[in-house]
Amino acid sequence: MTARHRPISERGQLDLFHALPGDFAPRDAQDLMAYPFFSLSKSHRTAPIDFVAGDVSIRVEAVPDHGMATIWDADILIWAASQIVEARDAGLRTSRLMAATPYEILNFIGRGVGLRDYQRLKAALDRLQSTTVATSIRQPAEGRRHRFSWINEWQERTDRSGRPAGIELIVPDWFYRAVLDDALVLTIERAYFGLTGGLDRWLYRLVRKHGGKQRNGWRFDFRHLYQKSGSLSPFKRFAFELRDIIRRQPLPGYTLFIEVERGGRVLLAFEPSAPCGQTVDGLVLSGTRTIVPSGTAGSCYQEPKQRLSPGKHARNRALNLESNQESNIRRRARDVENIAGRAEKPSATPSKRTRIDPSSTPQLPLDQASGESE
Repeated sequence: MTARHRPISERGQLDLFHALPGDFAPRDAQDLMAYPFFSLSKSHRTAPIDFVAGDVSIRVEAVPDHGMATIWDADILIWAASQIVEARDAGLRTSRLMAATPYEILNFIGRGVGLRDYQRLKAALDRLQSTTVATSIRQPAEGRRHRFSWINEWQERTDRSGRPAGIELIVPDWFYRAVLDDALVLTIERAYFGLTGGLDRWLYRLVRKHGGKQRNGWRFDFRHLYQKSGSLSPFKRFAFELRDIIRRQPLPGYTLFIEVERGGRVLLAFEPSAPCGQTVDGLVLSGTRTIVPSGTAGSCYQEPKQRLSPGKHARNRALNLESNQESNIRRRARDVENIAGRAEKPSATPSKRTRIDPSSTPQLPLDQASGESE
């Protein structure tokens, strides 16, 4: 009689990676920053996310018991990515099977370390494990999808005396491979963990991914942003909350403003901020000496703002063609292509854009906090 061999579990095939001590830079996976993978609300969401743009397709599904993983739950994945990159750069062996204490994870992502915070951490792990993703991103064959959960499994560890000794979790291969690829990981500001609104957090990650530290900034069409967010809010509500973010300026390292094209299309534009908080092309006061020593820091003086102020750049801002062409709203993709065609030809009358001062936008009462709405 032939003996039956029990299959080796995934856990049994992986080496255990223990979390590294230290307060190192947070890292985020670019794919997670650029596409709608998480709920932007803390409320229980079971409605799936469906996103299609060009050859990129994403479907995120949740189970009623736990709901969809939120953008706050994604902090655990930022912790995991940061650990893997830090260990790899130090020449240490990494693994998808990771062990840590709740204190180490919670402290890294800027949370409290009390009993209630530990319970919330376990609830976040449950949502990450039960949320499933099917995507065509980084799949070699056309039409092929990779299906996974954000965490394959997790468990609480105990020592020989039965006392709690931390947790173990297994991240999916799709995520692990992205983190090991230098080109697919970005360092983010630690102040990100202090952003309380779901839309604020999502917008920062998108801005960091697409804008980076480019001197001339970047811009997105409001409709395109709405599509990329995966939000359940009506577009008018989404646009209002975007304007409120522009008024508040909460994103670390970036200044946001609105541009309106001659045809009336509204764009969200952003630029890296100087250390003092002013945009890169800083204002030099009238009366300043003609010769300014090399290396002089930009002025932090703030000129009195007007309700409408024309863009300060004589040249057109970066067209961010790649990201706008991802939109499956064909008319907008054609608009971008037309703009690109005109930009390549000299013209005596460039298209006119108006920058709107964010402090002058209407301030209406929110129905509910932006971090809780969807």
